[in-house]
Amino acid sequence: MPSPTPFGRPIGVARPVSAPATPAAPGPSAPEGSPAPDDAYAGTFYAQVGGSETFRKLTERFYAGVAADPGFRAMYPEQDLGPAAVRLQLFLEQYWGGPTTYSDRRGHPRLRMRHMPFAVDSAARDTWLRHMRAAVDSLGLPPLQEATLWDYFDRAAHSLQNTPG
Repeated sequence: MPSPTPFGRPIGVARPVSAPATPAAPGPSAPEGSPAPDDAYAGTFYAQVGGSETFRKLTERFYAGVAADPGFRAMYPEQDLGPAAVRLQLFLEQYWGGPTTYSDRRGHPRLRMRHMPFAVDSAARDTWLRHMRAAVDSLGLPPLQEATLWDYFDRAAHSLQNTPG
């Protein structure tokens, strides 16, 4: 059974799909189709850390690290990392209590299934974690929020390793 998060959902299990009471047009930093009003998610970890803008910064910094790492970049088949960044941002926003745009567009996250085509060994896992660590550190979150976010990334990365070594 997957490990529960501090918010009751197991890793990789999306919260039930439900739209906010009053969806609005996306703001300038929200991925296309993302409901904008972060205040609709008050009380969630998503809102506590700064909503869409924080997750945009996180994914932007993460993929800048990936792009600058030729060996690791080879794991990403798309020429343009932009779509992967949007998918990660939408997934993280939903996972942490924000808009359900990820599931609305792509269905259930099925993280293990979606990562199966890629050989994720301990070296790939550790490289992913190194780039994500730099991205998390760049946010300057309060210690408890940073630790909560990092704990999830560490557990998720280990759970997605699918190749020995």
